[in-house]
Amino acid sequence: MLKRKAEYILIIIVFAVNTSIGQKNTPSQSAILENLFGRLSKSIDDSVSIQINDSIRTIVDSYMESDSVFKHRFSNVRYMGQITSTDSLVKIITWNLLLRDEPCRYYCNIIRRTQKAIHPDIYKLTAEYNINRIGMDTTYSSENWYGALYYDLRPQIIGGKNCWMLLGIDYGNPEITRKIIEILTFDKDDRIVFGLKSFVSSDIVRFREVFEYSSAATMTMRFGGDDTIVFDHLVPFAPEMADNRQYYGPQYSNDAYVLENGLWKFKLNVDARNKEKVKF
Repeated sequence: MLKRKAEYILIIIVFAVNTSIGQKNTPSQSAILENLFGRLSKSIDDSVSIQINDSIRTIVDSYMESDSVFKHRFSNVRYMGQITSTDSLVKIITWNLLLRDEPCRYYCNIIRRTQKAIHPDIYKLTAEYNINRIGMDTTYSSENWYGALYYDLRPQIIGGKNCWMLLGIDYGNPEITRKIIEILTFDKDDRIVFGLKSFVSSDIVRFREVFEYSSAATMTMRFGGDDTIVFDHLVPFAPEMADNRQYYGPQYSNDAYVLENGLWKFKLNVDARNKEKVKF
């Protein structure tokens, strides 16, 4: 009975969304999404959560195919990230699905404008939570994406290549939270590429930067300008806990990555009190 009720609600939502979306992002659509995410946060049955999430995906899919996707955004919707690059060429929508008896999941939808096509390219990515480390010495594709929630996005040109810098967070390991500095590009066949070998730290060049720390702690990481990314300096809670990232947290000083000659170079102990201009 519960499953049939969820299916009935899904049919109503699909009908309501399809009759309005594409013309304008109306407040009712935002209200529907907020209600669905609210129900997800309270659901204790995985089958019901998956049904609710299917409704969310239906709304987002229709929205991505609409003409208004770069002009409008869903307002007052918690638990769903919506970020658009300042060049208005890339938009990313992400959220996560928490389940009790099945692996939790990430959903990432990337919309990209190109000069070659009238309509934007649409990419739909999914990934299960993963306790393993995210590789820093390799690229990822849409097929083997590691999974994360992205919360900021900026265009950049690195080595003559159009890129988009991403800041993200991953909760795949219950003991360790990860903050990620990622570079998004597209190859000659318009396929997604995550990672570009341009992060320099201790004379090692990596494809991305990943910070790991205790899930009980909070780490801040933000853009300090178009060519600067500022973040908390992480240290072990005690000397004997060194190298065990489950026991790392912020020291309340700041480090940074700064773009210099096509490479993001690590800078220790920066003055980040002025958010518009970071001092080294």
